[in-house]
Amino acid sequence: MSDVLPDRLSVDPDSPFHDADLLARGVGIRFKGEEKTNVEEYCVSEGWVRLAVGNRVDRRGKALTVKLQGPVEPFIKGE
Repeated sequence: MSDVLPDRLSVDPDSPFHDADLLARGVGIRFKGEEKTNVEEYCVSEGWVRLAVGNRVDRRGKALTVKLQGPVEPFIKGE
């Protein structure tokens, strides 16, 4: 598997941007220079991340998120 990460990635299995094999390897996100652990989805080219808001869920059982704008740097953990 290549070490090139996609422009957009989501942890939601229903999303077309979900990649279970890549997520199993461990993907980390630096947002505005700070490592984030609660990222649900990111897009490098558009410069945004969706962060989970605590343990709250919507009526469908999906995590509530907030979309933040800024520089996004994905990386493989342990490399």
